[in-house]
Amino acid sequence: MTVVMEQATDRQASAANSPLGEEQLCLRELNAWYGESHVLHGVNMTVRRGELVTLLGRNGAGRSSTLRAIMNMVGRRSGDILIKGQDSMGLAPHRIAHLGVGFCPEERGIFASLSVEENLLLPPLVRSTGHDQSQGQGLSLDELYALFPNLHERRTSQGTRLSGGEQQMLALARILRTGADLLLLDEITEGLAPVINQKLAEVLMMLKARGMTIVLVEQNFRFAAPLADRHYLMEHGTILEEISAAELPARHEYLHKVLGV
Repeated sequence: MTVVMEQATDRQASAANSPLGEEQLCLRELNAWYGESHVLHGVNMTVRRGELVTLLGRNGAGRSSTLRAIMNMVGRRSGDILIKGQDSMGLAPHRIAHLGVGFCPEERGIFASLSVEENLLLPPLVRSTGHDQSQGQGLSLDELYALFPNLHERRTSQGTRLSGGEQQMLALARILRTGADLLLLDEITEGLAPVINQKLAEVLMMLKARGMTIVLVEQNFRFAAPLADRHYLMEHGTILEEISAAELPARHEYLHKVLGV
């Protein structure tokens, strides 16, 4: 992971001297409910093209609910959600996906009875309207297998026969197949071995280098810290503060205390 951290530091230093990309995601006073339970309380955040931004917080802080609210997968919402400048509050989840948004839920959502390759051939193209039109075509099977050699080796295996790490790789690969360029990733390292986490970190850096925008909900602070350009700290369904990569070294002790890690 040392190499990953060094590469991330170099990239963040470079990014600090580069102009920010256009806004890909903007939440303004976002509230959300599951039934009568009010889970998000005026969330405000902005993510620009090419950024990797994390949502940090303890379990129950509202991080996963924020991703689900963006995808219109909660009971009720209020406020504003702009995706690439378009108001998405009135859109169904499948319409939101067609804005070039890929959501990888914590439960992964692969088709367990299908083979790896069948899983990869199923997702439709979302035809992203992002700055790089080639992204709308999605990654080819060859590109995905180059990115995830394990999946190539297991391409005829059913989802039920994959390890947890391989299932996570497949879930991420399925999103990349669609052509999405705004990725919402929920706890992708949960329960996985360090060697798999390192591979996922390398993949995220490669995707970021391709101009993709990533919002990462992650309990594993050691995984998230060296990758992100900015961190949003959440508690009780609201954003407590925003912490930049440059500020992170001075805030480590504080974050360890707040996050309990």
